Amino acid sequence: MSEARDGAALGPWDDGAFALLSGRDPAWASAVAAMSLSSWRNGVLTARFVELVAVAVNVAVTSLDAVATRRHMRAALAAGATEAELLTLIKMGTVMALHSCSLGAPILIEEAGPEAIAAAARPRGATPSVDRMQAMGQWNAAWDPFLALDPEWTDAFMATGTGIYANGVFTPKETELLSIAFDASISHMYAPGVRRHIRGALAAGASPSEIMEVLKICVARGVESCNLGLPILAELTSAS
Repeated sequence: MSEARDGAALGPWDDGAFALLSGRDPAWASAVAAMSLSSWRNGVLTARFVELVAVAVNVAVTSLDAVATRRHMRAALAAGATEAELLTLIKMGTVMALHSCSLGAPILIEEAGPEAIAAAARPRGATPSVDRMQAMGQWNAAWDPFLALDPEWTDAFMATGTGIYANGVFTPKETELLSIAFDASISHMYAPGVRRHIRGALAAGASPSEIMEVLKICVARGVESCNLGLPILAELTSAS
């Protein structure tokens, strides 16, 4: 159990939100606490790594939740995470925006047709970052379509990826588990990436139980609805 915030194991909860919920619906509060705090209590993942996963799902470009990111960064640091680890999560949350091209480039190729694509495709020169990603085993065939369309830009993007995967801040297993969190989060739900990184996590030595905990932390982010809504509800109803 993490004791990172005010000596209380609140997991994904803001300090006052759970108290507000308990005062209004104690039975449901008890049920949602058992669900949402499970990963913070069961010890399958370390307190440090639970908080890192929570940072990931909140700092991601698909989430951008400043309040929750601050809460879990603070808890992660208290549990032993480093500045370098948190910086790496920020980088990972940035580059996941590539999924716009993973989704759109194959559709563009299909809809435009081979002749139009051949005319639009830019000549491929040197692509050292792409080559490095491929040598590291980090290349994804889903990236081939936009590599064909714009190899120079793709190589520039991959330069940002190699700095993440080659920096050694996280172990390969940790990197894959965190990547699952980014892709499986409710605000993203990118199935090809989830499958790819679950496969990678298993190959790197992660257990199904560890992977399930990552998914549960993604679900626990649902209490952000309570963190947001309950203080507003309390404010409006107390004023009426």
